[in-house]
Amino acid sequence: MKNAVVAVCTMFVVQVMVSTSVLSLGVMMPAVAADLAIDPKLVGVFTAMTYAVAALTSLAAAGPIVRLGAVRVCQFALLMAAVGLAVNATAMVVATVASVLVMGLAQGPINPAAAHILAQRVPRNWFGTVFSIKQSGTPLGFALAGVTFPLLLLATDWRGASLIAAAAALAAAIALEPLRPRLDVIVAEDKPRQSIWQSFRFVMTHRQLKVLGWSAFTYVIAQHTFTFYLVTYLYQQNGMSIAQAGALLAAAQVAGTVMRLASGWLGDSISRLKILGWSGVGMTVGCIATALLSADSSFWLVTFVVVGYGAFVISWNGTSQAEFAHLAPPGEVAAVGAVQNALAFSGAVVGPPLFAIIASLASYRLAFLAVAACLLAVAVWQIAAARRA
Repeated sequence: MKNAVVAVCTMFVVQVMVSTSVLSLGVMMPAVAADLAIDPKLVGVFTAMTYAVAALTSLAAAGPIVRLGAVRVCQFALLMAAVGLAVNATAMVVATVASVLVMGLAQGPINPAAAHILAQRVPRNWFGTVFSIKQSGTPLGFALAGVTFPLLLLATDWRGASLIAAAAALAAAIALEPLRPRLDVIVAEDKPRQSIWQSFRFVMTHRQLKVLGWSAFTYVIAQHTFTFYLVTYLYQQNGMSIAQAGALLAAAQVAGTVMRLASGWLGDSISRLKILGWSGVGMTVGCIATALLSADSSFWLVTFVVVGYGAFVISWNGTSQAEFAHLAPPGEVAAVGAVQNALAFSGAVVGPPLFAIIASLASYRLAFLAVAACLLAVAVWQIAAARRA
């Protein structure tokens, strides 16, 4: 039990540190854009670039995880986060582009590495709770970035803030070293028997994993369009101030974190497929309600809709990762988890740009309704798969 607690806490901290680093540019983008004379809306393009690299890195991570150890791979991820932040501090457009690409190398391998460590030390009937605790590090890391980087900007400029964050990521990588012998003790037993492409084919031909994989792709589209466009949507379409919209987004992140832990806990008692399917129904209702908001909607109605939608759309990832680990063949947890990660990150690459195109050519309402239609389709698919299972 002590080893399990150490593993969960370690992976949680890694998740927080990497998530904080990845969101750093988004938080500091107004200051960065002003100095580099670029459009701050490029943050959407930069985010897509980060997750495109992360998707490829995730697929490539399974082999190094079992050969070198998951903690060593996490140290590499933290080192890449430090390098990306330091490169961005050189204050050149090309350096910022390089920085977001390097951040993808930090983001990609941490979930497969965590799955490899946790699956060996946590009983399967605790997978939902444990993976959800670990995965709650993502919204907490985003919240930490939203709090710390504005404070750092008050104390120094964005270049200094980037270097301070780089030093913190480097310190975290070094701090992992004493834990490596304990957490990476089981490596040789877990060597993969197949290539990552065979694992991808395995997922796509497995009745339940295929449903889970495509639902992860779709749910990430909903999650990222909610996270990255909500403030602009409420500001432009509902007449809210940026401060009010930002406060609602923060409240939704908190609600989503609580729901994520509850979903993981329930998943240890009842079908995770069923939980994810009904979570998708909740997302669909929340997405439609968000689309139907107008400038005449009261503040409390908007609050109820946004926080309710956020509670569902942020809740699913830990439960999905737990079920992937549960259904993975022996010795293939890292590889199968890498496939789930790659599919999810692919949704982060594809979804926000398509959402922006629909919103630009038609309206935000139609864009949200298009996301809702996709959510409903995969939700029904998962519920049906849960019944067959």
